[in-house]
Amino acid sequence: MLNQKIDSSLRLIAWELTQKCNLNCLHCRGSATNKTAPDELSLTEAKSFIDTVLDFTPPPILILSGGEPLSREDIFEIIGYASHNKLRTVLATNGTLVNHEIAKELKKGGIQRVSVSLDGATAESHDSFRGLSGAYLKAMDGIEEMKQVELPFQINTTITKRNLEEIEKIAEMSVNIKAQALHIFLLVPTGRGKNLEGEEISATEYEKVLRWFYDFGQQYPIQVKATCAPHYYRIVHQKSGTLPASHHPSSLSAYSRGCLGGTGFCFISHKGEVCPCGYLPLVAGNIREERLVQIWENSSLFQDLRAPNKLLGKCGKCEYRWICGGCRARAYYSSGDYMAEEPLCIYRPQTK
Repeated sequence: MLNQKIDSSLRLIAWELTQKCNLNCLHCRGSATNKTAPDELSLTEAKSFIDTVLDFTPPPILILSGGEPLSREDIFEIIGYASHNKLRTVLATNGTLVNHEIAKELKKGGIQRVSVSLDGATAESHDSFRGLSGAYLKAMDGIEEMKQVELPFQINTTITKRNLEEIEKIAEMSVNIKAQALHIFLLVPTGRGKNLEGEEISATEYEKVLRWFYDFGQQYPIQVKATCAPHYYRIVHQKSGTLPASHHPSSLSAYSRGCLGGTGFCFISHKGEVCPCGYLPLVAGNIREERLVQIWENSSLFQDLRAPNKLLGKCGKCEYRWICGGCRARAYYSSGDYMAEEPLCIYRPQTK
């Protein structure tokens, strides 16, 4: 059995700075709108939260997300404050608002890397996904501006039935435009993404994509990571006999197992709610009421997620439960129980 102790060091925080966004993406986790939510954390609250991130040793990487984080008027003040506190900070954007001046400000402010979402290999497929004609060209222009100021960037791609046939072209494009990394996300139909229920790829396609993705990562000089696809780590072990190296906590690729929700990663909503991830909106606490370190260490929700032996169904019997864990969000939406078995996994545990 691949049995090991779960490392519960907090390594990554995804922070939904705002729900405001200039796009209307079909798969939006947060059901973003073009307006600022009235209960959004203020600048003062944002800075106070950044102070509390320093409670962790070493401090986790901070992913500034949204909505569209560049929609916040005080975004550069937030970035500057995080940088002043020596936090490793990255930005997740749709790329359409990045011009030369913004690229320079991001670089100057200390952003370590920018992730740009591309969900199609062509303008037609990407724009239909993103709900705005011209989104693809604007995102590509934004990437060129980042390259001009030597700001590292990666490509994030959500895979559904709509773009499954384009994923190899997206991967090749990521290499050609010299992205530092390619992260694929397997659709979890939450938020506005509930409208895409039924467009998740099948368990068999899921397995095929992850096996191709592993081979792709072996062949090309680009970092690869599969998100909402924890059995990628089972596949890595099966194909190589080893696991991805546990990266140093300061690494921008810090990960050590499949589902990191509540184990090495958490999500902070625009109103301060602390959740295992953005796709599993079960609330462990609120940073407006207590410090994140207290929530992280004491939440019963997080304690459950750190106990693979509590998993149900075939996940609870699987010899890979310590390195995979199944997608807890997908289990929750398919059964109502976040400890239930992963519904999109074809692997049969080798139990005696």
